[in-house]
Amino acid sequence: MSAELIAELQALEAEGRELIAAAQGPTELGRVSVELLGRKGRLTGVLRAVGALAPGQRPAVGAEANRVKAALTAAAEARAATFTGAAPPAARLDLTLPGRARWRGGLHPVTQVVDEICEIFRDLGFQRVGGPEVETTWYNFTALNIPLDHPAADMHDTFFLGADRVLRTHTSPVQARVMERFQPPVRVVVPGMVYRRDPFDASHAPGFEQIEGLAVDEGITFADFKATLSEFARRFFGAAARTRFRPSFFPFTEPSAEVDVSCQLCGGSGCSACKGTGWMEIMGAGMVDPAVFENVGYDAERYTGYAFGMGPARIAMQRYRIPDIRLFYESDVRFLEQFA
Repeated sequence: MSAELIAELQALEAEGRELIAAAQGPTELGRVSVELLGRKGRLTGVLRAVGALAPGQRPAVGAEANRVKAALTAAAEARAATFTGAAPPAARLDLTLPGRARWRGGLHPVTQVVDEICEIFRDLGFQRVGGPEVETTWYNFTALNIPLDHPAADMHDTFFLGADRVLRTHTSPVQARVMERFQPPVRVVVPGMVYRRDPFDASHAPGFEQIEGLAVDEGITFADFKATLSEFARRFFGAAARTRFRPSFFPFTEPSAEVDVSCQLCGGSGCSACKGTGWMEIMGAGMVDPAVFENVGYDAERYTGYAFGMGPARIAMQRYRIPDIRLFYESDVRFLEQFA
């Protein structure tokens, strides 16, 4: 009986060597190894008969089984080594290659512009402040000399959340809150999100960043107003940038002006972006209307001031020559990583 088992083990070894040599890849070799040497493999099946042998016959059969197992294991390892050596260069791991850097994110281009604008005004003596995005109609309209029947308060322009609650349509309500809380001198710059019922197209969005500025003190004149905003344009757009002030109208400033800067795309020579004028509008501004001072408890006979508001997304479009404002909202890494 022991001689028969030893012969069966030797036959299994010969067949196993042939199967291992014929394996065409690591997957097939693994399958053959499990078939021969696994817990439920053919070698295990042969060894089940050892229990029926006389005690004196078992050592010889066990020794032969261990030899066959070792021989087949060595043959499988040798065959596996041939697959590793024959692998194409592209499949090998080259530890000398540099790692592939992954983009880890960066500040949004509009955020970068907001921070730069606020930093310029900080150097000019302004403090950065913020306020709530959900406002009362008093702060959003009435305190700023905007009657509730004014077109700016119409349902088509404003997101109403209730009888007297709105998503703020500009950051100017923070100016009213600051003036209620602090006595002059006041110099603040107010960045934040605002919301309007605008279409979402190449030049408009229903939610966008805005920056307001306010300066109030005794003796502030229109000359101070022009000098401050001209200096801002020079620092932000460069020494060659020119500014102009066009008469306009805003309910909370009088006199009011639109502030233009020489077109950054064509250098002021005229192009499609500036509609051939050589100028690009960057903000609306003006001297604070005395009615606004009265609404917040300031002495309009003693104090004067100026206010301005700008859209940093439009300024970013001009600086980076971006044709469509919707690119700022798409979170496309291919676009955003250009500004990291």
